[in-house]
Amino acid sequence: MQVSDIMTRTVITVTPETAIAAAAELLLQHRVSGLPVVDSAGAVVGIVTEGDLLRRTETGTERHRRHWLEFLISPGRLAQEYADANARRVGEVMSPQVVAAAPQDDAADAVALMERHNVKRLPVIEAGRLVGILSRADLVRALLRSLSRPAAAAVAGDDEIRRRILAEIARQPWGPRASVDVRVAAGVVELHGSITDERERTALKVLAENTAGVTAVRDQLVWIEPMSGIVVPAPGSNDSR
Repeated sequence: MQVSDIMTRTVITVTPETAIAAAAELLLQHRVSGLPVVDSAGAVVGIVTEGDLLRRTETGTERHRRHWLEFLISPGRLAQEYADANARRVGEVMSPQVVAAAPQDDAADAVALMERHNVKRLPVIEAGRLVGILSRADLVRALLRSLSRPAAAAVAGDDEIRRRILAEIARQPWGPRASVDVRVAAGVVELHGSITDERERTALKVLAENTAGVTAVRDQLVWIEPMSGIVVPAPGSNDSR
């Protein structure tokens, strides 16, 4: 899946000269949390987000520090905080560092870029021009479309389902392949054996649920505390349908 497959192509933008009040109105009107800032040639020069408008004099949320602490902070930083709290134009509060994607980028690479830079959206730029924006909401919409597709008809028998589950457990780096067994009857999977980390329980159930032909998963796993060797029995009936 490429960025162009899921990005929003109609992008609401502002310019550095846009008034803060107008930008705030656009954020609320279009229910977005950030706006690309473009110059007269259409090139992206920054991003303004809701976060840039949180510390404002008008709402009494500007930063207040004790006077002795201000001596420990550089004048430049204090000046920037003053400008952020009192600015009237987008160009005075926007973030000029633009983290962007290209339409042909893989969606997984774009998500990694979001995580690495801790941003919620990426302008999509091609040949220096803004052609779209990729946000977390776009990724959620793509997920919903995928989840809404009808599942393929199951043709695998119980033995084949068991083989596939065991093979997938063996393929996963976290898979407890030596301590877990799988039983399948009429599409119902029972997980038997032991785990040493409760997170493996959830992962094993998810793995089984995503195997074609599975109609339910019954958790019969016991947890063994690694340090003491204490065995904790499986929880009560824990079917996943």
